[in-house]
Amino acid sequence: MRIPPYLQPGDTIAIVCPAGYMPRERATTCIETLQAWGYRVRIGTTVGGPSENYFSGTDDERLAEFQQVLDDPEVKAILCGRGGYGLTRIIDRIDFSRFVKAPKWIAGFSDITILHTHIWSNYKIVTLHSPMAGAFNDGGADDVYVLSLRRALAGEEAHYTCTPHPFNRVGVATGRLVGGNLSLIAHLAGTASDIKTKEKILFLEDVGEYRYNIDRMLHQLKRSGKLDRLAGLVIGGFTESKDTLRPFGASVEEIIRDIISEYDYPVCFGFPVSHERENYALKIGVRHTLEITPEKILLKE
Repeated sequence: MRIPPYLQPGDTIAIVCPAGYMPRERATTCIETLQAWGYRVRIGTTVGGPSENYFSGTDDERLAEFQQVLDDPEVKAILCGRGGYGLTRIIDRIDFSRFVKAPKWIAGFSDITILHTHIWSNYKIVTLHSPMAGAFNDGGADDVYVLSLRRALAGEEAHYTCTPHPFNRVGVATGRLVGGNLSLIAHLAGTASDIKTKEKILFLEDVGEYRYNIDRMLHQLKRSGKLDRLAGLVIGGFTESKDTLRPFGASVEEIIRDIISEYDYPVCFGFPVSHERENYALKIGVRHTLEITPEKILLKE
């Protein structure tokens, strides 16, 4: 395992959009806040670029820009502007050879899960599942979740708590932290970006999915062995989940509880990692300890 150098005042953070489109004005508060934190900020042309479709540019344009900031020794961290969809189309064309020799922080979530899983599985380099540029808006720059990004980039260790949930399974687990967006974790099975979960603390979150599809994806993970022999499981937010006209018959939490009922590792429901404001920065690949009691939950490095 290798951890990229933590940031120092004056270091450069590049903001790019390697997947979905984001208007440049949505990044204004993020830019100003990063500068107030003491960093230089470089804005990619994919942030508010002249795209006329879903993506922030053509595949070649997004690839070229991401490759450029990945290889640039002056850039010490890459903060993705947003997720959405698009990295699947270019991940196999990214050249990580210079990055492997000189790692830097790559931060984001949602579709950025592909970068996290690919880099950890292939190179054992730590990345940061974290809020992105849009999270700084509407007062978000001052909340504990965006500030957790600042602390993580500066090298502070994570120490997160959350409210107990009635479905939690008490216990203590220690292992490397892996995971991200459920749809992407399931989608990447069998590819070069797939992750191994044995003896890991796995965390999952998602947005806008039908309950039956959440059930299907979790059964896929179970059938492929990814829910076996975990050190622990952290369930984040499954926001804006939808039901069919004929109800599925179970909540998202009940679906997850039933699928993992045969396992005995500690499980935490309702952890603040999600597509909502509640989204702590998590270092992928770093060893964490998960402590769950009836009274409290603690996830720490």
